[in-house]
Amino acid sequence: MGEKEEKKMEEEVMKYTIKDSVFTSVFKEKKYLLQLYKALHPEDKEATENDLQDVTVSNVLVNDIYNDVGFRVGSTLLILIESQATWTVNIIFRALMYLVQTYREYFKETKQDIYNSKKLKMPKPEVYVIYVGDRKTKPEQISLSKEFFGGEEVCLDLNVKMIYDGNTGDIINQYVTFTKVCNEQVKIHGRTRKAIKETIRMCKDRDVLKEYLERKEQEVVDMLMELYDQEEVMRSYVQSEKYEAVEEAAKETAKRMLEDGTLPIDKVAKFANLPIEVVKEMASLQSV
Repeated sequence: MGEKEEKKMEEEVMKYTIKDSVFTSVFKEKKYLLQLYKALHPEDKEATENDLQDVTVSNVLVNDIYNDVGFRVGSTLLILIESQATWTVNIIFRALMYLVQTYREYFKETKQDIYNSKKLKMPKPEVYVIYVGDRKTKPEQISLSKEFFGGEEVCLDLNVKMIYDGNTGDIINQYVTFTKVCNEQVKIHGRTRKAIKETIRMCKDRDVLKEYLERKEQEVVDMLMELYDQEEVMRSYVQSEKYEAVEEAAKETAKRMLEDGTLPIDKVAKFANLPIEVVKEMASLQSV
């Protein structure tokens, strides 16, 4: 590979979905999923990988929900929503929709009919959000009732347990550390392949997800570089839509001024904040 091609690869954009992708990829492996469960339930000394059943739901409501982790251990259903760099209590609704979809799949799997008079059997739910953004206040949990109905008793409620750092060395703490190292490297190198490589190197040196990163380093790099940058695409789309809306409004203003005929073209262009060539073309079309 030549220097030019290598430089081009270094400048490739690193995707915003990096942390969520690693989050999902790590916990697809049962040994890490077991570590996750034991970090949440250290009192359970007996659970093994064979006791874990993955119930992760993909593409609920088109693409509104993705990269979350769901699994069952005995009579408990655990759902972990992807880490949120931007704080929003709207995550409660995401968790609620995920929970409903998971139960639908469970009833289908166990051949239970919700329209039957027989009482349904279902695992007890636990819902978590791992949050890695910067925030001064860190509530232990957030609830539908408190956040949206002032704490009033309502017919439907959902409590979401918040996780910020985990305990030193556990799998949650390692994941959070990975995201923080990643953010630091992005600030230095931008969203590039170099930022990813540096993140992996530093995490291995710090014994953070070391075994996973050593075994899947190239796969992780490729995965992160190939993922669609949904956030950036959406941002570009919104900016484009805003620009088009502003431009259309400016053209409409210029059109009315040209129809009035009281100002010269250069003044119309200046007032409407449009290139004079655009206004000249508009004027020529009006005169046809």
